[in-house]
Amino acid sequence: MLSQSSGYSATERVLCLSNGHGEDVIGVRILQALQQLPNAPKLAALPLVGEGWTYQKLGVPLIGPAKAMPSGGFIYMDGGRQFARDIRGGLLQLTLAQFRAVRQWAEQGGSILAVGDIVPLLIAYFSGAPYAFVGTAKSEYYLRDEDGKLFPRAIWEGWSGSVYYPWERWMMSRARCHAVFPRDTLTTKVLQKWSIPAFDLGNPMMDGLQPRLMRSPLSTAPVSMGTRNWNSTLENSTRSISSPAEVSDLAPGKQDWLKVLLLPGSRIPEAYENWKLILQAVDNLIEHFPNQSLGFVSAISPNLSLEPFIYALVEQGWQVHETLPQPKNQPFHHFSPVHTHWFTRQQVTLALTQEAYADSLHWADWAIAMAGTATEQFVGLGKPAITLPGKGPQFTQKFAEAQTRLLGESVVLVASPSQAAIAIHDLIQHPERLQRIAENGRWRMGEPGAAERIAQCLMQQLQQDAN
Repeated sequence: MLSQSSGYSATERVLCLSNGHGEDVIGVRILQALQQLPNAPKLAALPLVGEGWTYQKLGVPLIGPAKAMPSGGFIYMDGGRQFARDIRGGLLQLTLAQFRAVRQWAEQGGSILAVGDIVPLLIAYFSGAPYAFVGTAKSEYYLRDEDGKLFPRAIWEGWSGSVYYPWERWMMSRARCHAVFPRDTLTTKVLQKWSIPAFDLGNPMMDGLQPRLMRSPLSTAPVSMGTRNWNSTLENSTRSISSPAEVSDLAPGKQDWLKVLLLPGSRIPEAYENWKLILQAVDNLIEHFPNQSLGFVSAISPNLSLEPFIYALVEQGWQVHETLPQPKNQPFHHFSPVHTHWFTRQQVTLALTQEAYADSLHWADWAIAMAGTATEQFVGLGKPAITLPGKGPQFTQKFAEAQTRLLGESVVLVASPSQAAIAIHDLIQHPERLQRIAENGRWRMGEPGAAERIAQCLMQQLQQDAN
């Protein structure tokens, strides 16, 4: 192992390692929170997957090579085919170069924040530097429910007593690992059984999702780092949670509008194929709710071209409008007419936007989703999502089923687009389920502000262990 030189202390420099676009976003949120702290550390980053544009936009320097791989980060999908493509694309050479860069950085002193799965955790461990781990990829919910009962399909996966394998827990329990930040309360409690310094501070996925009109700068107010205090705060807050439209208002005949968010995912070309399936579900809703005012908004990732989405709409008979159609479209007034594409069919309006992701999440009461992170964020706002499997490589039947375990009853997995309307209609008929969904989503995904809490806890732990 390397020994820290007499250069920077653990609190003076922080290097963020992450392995995926979603992990980059989480890493950036924590780094932004670190920047707001008194005596903020010098920051650096190394995205292990992708080119790291998220870090570069923040002005955080990259310490080593960064390169997009063919899989886009989904190397475990398709029975290893994606991994094979990445190997041919130079993954091994890239990883070795990145590991050397981390070792060289660690020789000068500082600490490492590993965000993602075992890959950044391994590199952090072998760097010789003090480190912390933000576990985004694994949750005990994949294996068990709140009562600890293992799911039938997960019995063999839970052989070691946790979703994290013994070798992962071993690295989390080393003296140089100063803090572990799991994605939910259940996972935190399980890891703490092995004397791992796990802190239940929430999930940074839920940060930065305020609608534009409600956005506020990062707060630097101190927070309690104790798991018990945070659990109590979250437990108290969930008692009064409902979705933005009150649950009682979702009963038949009480909703003026059925507002649905369409989430096709962000991976090329998978998102375009997902879109075709989602439009079939939209047709199903229009047919099933003939007397209901329907409104659809699709939040399209900025990295995707809109042309395939628009072409598919026109092909199915949707009419293009340059401005918001009138007169009965009051629910859409929050969306900028400049950055929104409008379509109508049978007096139903559908909007495409690449500029109002958070606004779209808050606007809708329902989602038809074939996405990973976006579905989790929507559910985290206390709302139900209807999901359907696609051809992949990400949103396959296997992925969708795992997501239902992760998010519980907040997600309803249907076998085909023709079942989407039935699923929504069934939920409307059972407001008590909608109330449970509202509470479940908030509990599993946590309250906003996790990045700030993690940043403060990280600095406190590094400082305490230094003393």
